[in-house]
Amino acid sequence: MRRGKPEIRPIQPDLRNNSLVLATFVQHMMLRGKKSLAMRLMYDTLDLVQEKTGKPGIEVFDTAMKNVGPAMEVRPRRVGGATYQVPMEVPADRRMTLAIRWILSAARARGGKSFAEKLAAELMDAATNQGTAIRKREETHKMAEANRAFSHYRM
Repeated sequence: MRRGKPEIRPIQPDLRNNSLVLATFVQHMMLRGKKSLAMRLMYDTLDLVQEKTGKPGIEVFDTAMKNVGPAMEVRPRRVGGATYQVPMEVPADRRMTLAIRWILSAARARGGKSFAEKLAAELMDAATNQGTAIRKREETHKMAEANRAFSHYRM
């Protein structure tokens, strides 16, 4: 690479729970720069989760994030004109990013209701190892397992 890696901007933890992961989640939720709306939706979601499960919303959120984050994924690697899908371990920051992306896309794809209710339902499903986001993680793990024969091509 000619340029170095871009510097990672520091992110402030959210005010209510002092969580960096939650603050990052809100950043990814945000559309058109409306951060206050994204924060309000997230806190509504956590309140709904707490109301329905009886557990603190932040605990359910953390469990869901741990459950959805993939351990392995496949990355393409060119060797002698052929492209192999090589299984690799997922770094912690990418694991978190993928989990956020999958949970949000699964929540947005759910039908009806307000976004807070859809996100709450998806988080509760993910915390109990169910739902669309968990299915996405399982597909990723299956791909890595199926291509285990190419693991000696690691970068």
